[in-house]
Amino acid sequence: MELTIDESILEAYGFTRENIKIQQIGSGLINGTYLLSNLSNGEKFVLQQINTKVFTDPLVIANNIQSVAHFLKTNFPYYLFPAPLATVSGEEMLIHHTEHWRLSPFVAGTVALDTLSSPKQAYEAAKQFGKLSRLLNHFDSSKLKPTIVGFHDLELRFKQFKTALNQASKANQLKAAQEIERALAFEYLLSQYLRFSSKADFPNRVMHHDTKISNALLDKDTFEGICVIDLDTLMPGKFISDLGDMMRTYLCEFSENEKDLTKITIRIDYFAATVEGYLSEMGDILTATEKELILFSGKYMIYMQALRFLTDFLNENIYYPTTYTEQNLDRAKNQFKLLEELIKNEDQLSQFVEANLLRN
Repeated sequence: MELTIDESILEAYGFTRENIKIQQIGSGLINGTYLLSNLSNGEKFVLQQINTKVFTDPLVIANNIQSVAHFLKTNFPYYLFPAPLATVSGEEMLIHHTEHWRLSPFVAGTVALDTLSSPKQAYEAAKQFGKLSRLLNHFDSSKLKPTIVGFHDLELRFKQFKTALNQASKANQLKAAQEIERALAFEYLLSQYLRFSSKADFPNRVMHHDTKISNALLDKDTFEGICVIDLDTLMPGKFISDLGDMMRTYLCEFSENEKDLTKITIRIDYFAATVEGYLSEMGDILTATEKELILFSGKYMIYMQALRFLTDFLNENIYYPTTYTEQNLDRAKNQFKLLEELIKNEDQLSQFVEANLLRN
């Protein structure tokens, strides 16, 4: 799909409409993403418009990425960190009227997968997210600001669910009765998290916070991990955000949009590959408490996402884009089923975790 972008946006990065081909790319739900191809020399770039309804202060994103990029360039100059490029006038992010734009290098020879088709791909992606965390282990995460306040705060998400439940129409409460019951039954996961949250060896780290497979670039031929992308949510957080979101999105063959719940199962070999890839980088860095919470991280993130979908349904679908009225309710059903499957396989999955910890 070829599109046009305002000429002044292109000029801010030294391009003209005549020497650039523009295509819309990406499967994300938040930002608009475009591939720019320089017709004169073949160079490619990724141009994104930041969704300011989600990221209310886009300059925080720019400052966070700049701080991390400087640290990595100083301490690990070999590491590929595709930070955004400055405008011709030296700005980290382009402000065009009320819009915020950024341009990033396109990493040639790579692919961003929408779905996983082998445990190797899960291993390589998990290794790349783990590698970023390992390299930033001595970076002071307090230097970064949240780009979305409370993004992976389960306590906040549960409170939002309770508020939505109290304000929802009787019709929506009735439609979601089973999922509301599940949400309340799994509240013990929040209590479990709160027991650990204040421990000294459960630190804040620099986390990616959106570790779906499409945010890891893999070699297009070998599927070896190359680097991670989409750094909008690079901010302080707990390790469970990254590892848990990998479990949530890698372990089932089908996405949260699958309505046939019989298809929602845990792929044991993908779990083993994800944990092995992540611990190959982070196994020596995680604290005792963090190691204790490896499997819990999956429960935490799946439960949180189930709550968020259910909350949005009760709120009449004001956050996640939908194609039909009950899609967020179906997504919540999907995630609760995934959570139940993870818990059902907990004994076997724990064995893989313990075996990997022994190797690391």
